[in-house]
Amino acid sequence: MSSTYSNSLRVELIGNGDQAGTWGTTTDNNFAFIFDTAIAGYQAVTITSTSQLLTSLNGPTSTAALNQSIYAILKFNSASAATNIFAPPVSKQYIIWNNSGYAITIYNSAVINVIPSPITTTGVTIANGNKVMVWSDGTNFYEVQAQNLTGTLAIANGGTGQVTANAAFNALAPAQTNNRLLRSDGTNTSFAQAVLTTDVTGTLPVANGGTAAATAQGAINTLAGAVTSGSYLRGNGTNVVMNTIQVADVPTLNQSTSGTAAGLSSTLVVGSGGTGATTASGARTSLGLVIGTDVLSPSGSAASLTSFPTLNQNTTGTAAGLSSTLVVGSGGTGATNAAGARSNLGLVIGTDVLSPSGSAAGLTSFPTLNQNTTGNAATATALSTASGSAPSYSARAWVNFNGTGTIAIRGSANVSSITDNGVGNFTVNFTTAMSDANYAFAGVASPAADENSFLTMPVGGIYTASALQVLSRGATNLAAVDASIVTIIVLR
Repeated sequence: MSSTYSNSLRVELIGNGDQAGTWGTTTDNNFAFIFDTAIAGYQAVTITSTSQLLTSLNGPTSTAALNQSIYAILKFNSASAATNIFAPPVSKQYIIWNNSGYAITIYNSAVINVIPSPITTTGVTIANGNKVMVWSDGTNFYEVQAQNLTGTLAIANGGTGQVTANAAFNALAPAQTNNRLLRSDGTNTSFAQAVLTTDVTGTLPVANGGTAAATAQGAINTLAGAVTSGSYLRGNGTNVVMNTIQVADVPTLNQSTSGTAAGLSSTLVVGSGGTGATTASGARTSLGLVIGTDVLSPSGSAASLTSFPTLNQNTTGTAAGLSSTLVVGSGGTGATNAAGARSNLGLVIGTDVLSPSGSAAGLTSFPTLNQNTTGNAATATALSTASGSAPSYSARAWVNFNGTGTIAIRGSANVSSITDNGVGNFTVNFTTAMSDANYAFAGVASPAADENSFLTMPVGGIYTASALQVLSRGATNLAAVDASIVTIIVLR
């Protein structure tokens, strides 16, 4: 009976009664050149073609180049381009070192010692320089990857000994202390506090909460903005800017109990319009005034200032303490009675001022209702005379606006803006708020489409002293509709 060979490693299986006196040599060669090689053998393979077979034969041989496919570890060298390597179509595992200079892909051949065309099996591509473990099921090759391993790899074996990123970091990091940073001394890492003078370099920009300057003066200049001579750091209600002193910055005339102008840390000197003192006696001394000579004596009579006036007036219209009436040129009327005052001012009843009947003769634009600072009526209009004894009231606000597309106010009074809340839904915002929300309003709406419409208040809508929300609805289906003309009047 002749020898046969195993399927995977092609071990020579001696037939019964064969190789009398030599079967021991065959068995030793099986162990030396097949089992030992398949388990721990290392072999370098020179690549000579872009499609190359791993050599294989039946039985043991001491010539490694004749049976490359049996080795456990293969190193590939000297490729001229990317290469396909074909192993026998049997199950096998290899540790492969690609030292060829190009990528190689290892496949199973369909027939032993025959390069397949086309390639119909799955291979594993190994980048140049990589050392990987691959295995075959006889048809396809697979790479042993980290995700295919089970258990955790200990730190001593190059792993972290953990299964989560945070736990892995904690396992690898030095001993931790609260509020510390990972810091290197050039050799090892440790958790330590950052040292501002050595660990932090450069300046922190303003955008990151710094000053972008390395000195206190530079920091102030950076944060203050443009600096000009004679300017001061000043708040404008929103930002801090460098500016000259404004009138509004000067303390008001009210004084604290110490006699110091409110807002000043010391008394205001004479040269700045003050007295330079915190007491009446000190103020008189600073101003060079002597009681009985320059100011009123205790008896009320003035020694030098015989016509010193006080603010109260007597029944004759003359300022108390003045010896004569105040002339027109000094802001007075130059008279002690109404008729004389009118005459001095050039006013004639029935021509320049209101007559007893209440009608103005010469002052045709005499202000009515509210007045502006110039004394003219602010947008005053004539009011019709109401009949009957019931009182007459004026509108507190009104508006006419286009409620389609972009909201546009055509005309208004005491309305600052209209807010578009959606189709047919508007909020009227008052310039000056009402005294409360207990006002009444009336309005109409003319829709853009050919449909009757009317104004209502939406459920839960705004109805406050400062704003009123209305809803334009179609009369047919009560759906909200945009109106081309919306008019609203508010009474309180």
